[in-house]
Amino acid sequence: MTDGFPAPVAVANAPLAATITRVAELAGKMGRDLNQVFDLRRLSEASGVPTDVVRTLLDGRPAGEPDLQTRFLQRLDLLRRTRVKPNGRRYTQQEIADGAGMSRQQAGALINGDRRPTMEHCDAIQRFFGVHAGFLTAHDSDALTDALQRTEQQLLQDFAGRARETVPASAASSGDPLARLLQNHGVRGIAWRAAQLPSDKHRDKVTEWLDMLLESVKPNES
Repeated sequence: MTDGFPAPVAVANAPLAATITRVAELAGKMGRDLNQVFDLRRLSEASGVPTDVVRTLLDGRPAGEPDLQTRFLQRLDLLRRTRVKPNGRRYTQQEIADGAGMSRQQAGALINGDRRPTMEHCDAIQRFFGVHAGFLTAHDSDALTDALQRTEQQLLQDFAGRARETVPASAASSGDPLARLLQNHGVRGIAWRAAQLPSDKHRDKVTEWLDMLLESVKPNES
């Protein structure tokens, strides 16, 4: 199908549940306020999912799934309300049209729901508003999962910086293999790369490997 979206498919919430658990555990280890980490408004703006749906999905309850046209209109409306001009005003239909490379009539028809968008329309509008690919089209649970994974990556970066600061330079320079591992790649490299892996199965393999490595690399005993 070239004009409009393909047919909707079923959505699994298992990846979302696993991501919520990881983010909550990581935030807890860092002493972060979970109400801030899981702030409904922030997650709504990051994902495009309405706040009431974000709350329902975070609670592990089914929220239903709007049809693709409704989802597109919800996300586009959120973009127009939250991604505004430096003066605080919304972008006009003409400005969106010019930025997305379409006519004002096309932009107006999309904004008003009088025309079904193509993937090309979505890509152009996403580029104009500076959001990631799929923002206008992803299923609600997938969109929220993606937003939480970006939160997880930021937490891992913060955790890496904190852990790096706690490794004494003297220990790393003294030949202590465990300190050197942490200083050079342990937290910063391994944790960050693990966050990029596509599934929990892959992350479990990294955890297993790291456990074995740390078991074999003991600090020097005096």
